Amino acid sequence: MSERTTISETYLRQQRDLHLDPRYGVASLGFCETIKDLIPTWKVHSISDYGAGKCNLRQGLADLGVTGIDYHPYDPAFPEYGEPKPADLVACIDVLEHIEEEYLDNVLQDLRDITHRVGFISVHTGPASKVLPDGRNAHLIQQRSGWWLLRICQYFDLVELQSVRGGFWMVTRSKA
Repeated sequence: MSERTTISETYLRQQRDLHLDPRYGVASLGFCETIKDLIPTWKVHSISDYGAGKCNLRQGLADLGVTGIDYHPYDPAFPEYGEPKPADLVACIDVLEHIEEEYLDNVLQDLRDITHRVGFISVHTGPASKVLPDGRNAHLIQQRSGWWLLRICQYFDLVELQSVRGGFWMVTRSKA
């Protein structure tokens, strides 16, 4: 997709280890209903799941009866998924707070570049319950909503914003 660096090798190894825990990376299941509702509104035929982990979003949507949607997972911890792929809807669920801050703009540029119609982004603003092997909290970026909105809105136009316990989610469109 791009030549941008989005994760360091050391952190990538740590993420691969964290994903061995079956309880790590399940946040997308809590947003399946919301994403299902976006599909007809935005005429979505494809979804790119950026930071897909174990592809729980795909399973959650299938459990809700969503069919006929091309699903493209991307996660650097799962190289078998390949590079990020463009799609009508790009979901980035509880991913951005896990990004090393020096690579956040690169990730946001990737998201913008692959979003054809609409984006769904959720961010947890506080600490995670998980700790990395080097002692850091698994949520590398713990910032208030306003900080995140300023960063994200450099790349996206805001369509909808919803506060949720521990953070927020937003529906976006790429800036033209």
